[in-house]
Amino acid sequence: MSTRPTQRSAAAPAAARKAPSQTASRPGIRRDPERTRARLLEAAIEEFASHGYSGARTDRIVQAAGTSIRMLYHYFDGKDGLYLEVLDTVMAELRQAELQAIPDDLPPMEGLLRAFDFIAEHFADHPKLRKLLAFENLNEARHLSLSERIPKMAAPVVSRIRQLLARGAATGEVRADIDALQLYIAMAGLAYYGRQHAHTLSHILKRDLLKPSWQNANLQTCRAMVEAYLKPPN
Repeated sequence: MSTRPTQRSAAAPAAARKAPSQTASRPGIRRDPERTRARLLEAAIEEFASHGYSGARTDRIVQAAGTSIRMLYHYFDGKDGLYLEVLDTVMAELRQAELQAIPDDLPPMEGLLRAFDFIAEHFADHPKLRKLLAFENLNEARHLSLSERIPKMAAPVVSRIRQLLARGAATGEVRADIDALQLYIAMAGLAYYGRQHAHTLSHILKRDLLKPSWQNANLQTCRAMVEAYLKPPN
């Protein structure tokens, strides 16, 4: 759909040249900037998750969003700005949900295992997040490293885990020598790898690792490993 403004004759009277403002105020013609921006962002998440940054096309994004390339540049300053906003958005959803899922008043072992359960469930329920992270890793975090928000988002989650570890160590429920960041990365790796790489592993190992029964059994194995690691030595 063309976005070029209608050209007016130089001889048009002054009253005619004021027509656009009058048209914009007519009943039935309403703009919804927030909805337009949200549609662009939703379409961009789908496009970047499917094709990565290099393969994504802005013309497909605006077509899916039902708007124009002009509006994409208006809200996001182009493809780079839109991609960075996509990364910020999906990571913010993860971090906010993590903090809600891991309240700081839980018993330490229960809270830490719930953290693992949440990470596993979130990766399972958000395949687009997994794909975006995979593409960004291939690009060595070229765009993610430009975000000022994403590093700040991670700090409260690691801090929450650190608090649970400290309380657990004080009561003897959890071993005392665990680094919170090391634990978080280990839990994310256990929850992520078997799901994200199930396609290739299934062909290599000649087993259908995408089957829900296999995925559930693998997560239970990983959860047991986390619990065994957290327990203090006898």
